[in-house]
Amino acid sequence: MQTKTNDIRDIFLAGATDAVTATLAAEHPADLADALQTLDPPAAWTTLAHAPVARQADIFGYLDHEFQMLLATVMPRTDLAAIVMEMNADDRADLYKELSDQQRKALMPALAQAEREDIRRLASYDEGTAGAIMTSDYAALPPDLSATKALTMLRREAPDKETIYRTYVIDAERRLLGSVRLQDLITAPAQARVADIMEINTHAIRVDDDVEAAARKIAHYDVIALPVVDTDGRLVGIITHDDALDVMEAEATEDFHRVGTVTRLEAGVGTASIPMLYRARIAWLMVLVFGNIFSGAGIAYFEDTIAAHLALMFFLPILIASGGNAGSQSATLMVRALATGEIGVSDWGRVLGRELVVAILLGLSMAAAIAIIGVVRGGPEIALVISLSMVLIVIVGSLIGMLLPFLLSKLNMDPATASTPLVTSIADATGVLIYFSIANVILTMP
Repeated sequence: MQTKTNDIRDIFLAGATDAVTATLAAEHPADLADALQTLDPPAAWTTLAHAPVARQADIFGYLDHEFQMLLATVMPRTDLAAIVMEMNADDRADLYKELSDQQRKALMPALAQAEREDIRRLASYDEGTAGAIMTSDYAALPPDLSATKALTMLRREAPDKETIYRTYVIDAERRLLGSVRLQDLITAPAQARVADIMEINTHAIRVDDDVEAAARKIAHYDVIALPVVDTDGRLVGIITHDDALDVMEAEATEDFHRVGTVTRLEAGVGTASIPMLYRARIAWLMVLVFGNIFSGAGIAYFEDTIAAHLALMFFLPILIASGGNAGSQSATLMVRALATGEIGVSDWGRVLGRELVVAILLGLSMAAAIAIIGVVRGGPEIALVISLSMVLIVIVGSLIGMLLPFLLSKLNMDPATASTPLVTSIADATGVLIYFSIANVILTMP
């Protein structure tokens, strides 16, 4: 993929008009966008200007939002307006939301009235809702139309719609009645009414519902698009499968960042500035630094026991890491299960019992593996200490990792915050106390 991007970039850099024009016409818009983003914005616009406006809009839609903004600052207003007019409705709204107030004021007068109203309506929905990612470029049919007339109507509207493979049936007040597949329209008798062909169950979603719920619904029902309705059941837009995929990718990226205790990045890692990367990482690292003080305090409290049995320090990193690793595994499984809806917050009791059994088995297995080293390194008493500690530390670490996502969900916080560094820090402090408490009891017994 990178080789193709470099090849296209070389053509752009060479600047031969015929070659650039031919490449812009022949290659896929996604590949062209990748190559354009390797250029500086003025050079990218000079190159893109060789394509017809409709093609410019296709390519522009594949550019990262950050690069779209950079390109918008160097393009003439009339050219930007022409591209926006050709873009899909949801892409237009996304671009509008990213523009500065000054850029919006410059752009909007250059657009047609219909496009201005559509952009303002789509941009008015709150981020994270179905309305924020829906498009108004959908096809709709009245229920009394015949199959022949319906196909004629779709043939006329197809160039301006995101998809016509499934068309939505609405009444005179735009209330959603059902949907009809293009395949069914083609194979139906010529005079069959749309109402007789349509499917009533459309799996519609409310405009203010969570965007992740919409994406999950599209994946669950395996549909190409999902209708979006308002509180009165009127059709206001559709969410297409590609937009749902973008949502799921963005959420997965955000969850991965949270797993690493990285706050939300406003740009990708490749384009983020050093101050942005610093701000995204410093907050949690500072919190975890002070959290790890408890581990140090625990070690300090048992200084006499450690001084009398130095072999204990050899096993400390092994035991603490085992607790953190077990906790991280549990947290990862729970966060993913909660995110996909496989389990809910109310299932914590059922999951707790299973996790406890698994943790005991894991702890016993790991204790057996390390006991032999304990005998060789420090004798039977040390082996007993580290074996008991391993079992308890793994159990406690696993339960911390399992319960923390449920607790955060109950507090209406993202369970992904129960990430590896956070679970590890809590498990470390707990593990130190468990280990040296057991050592202090066993090794000081008369």
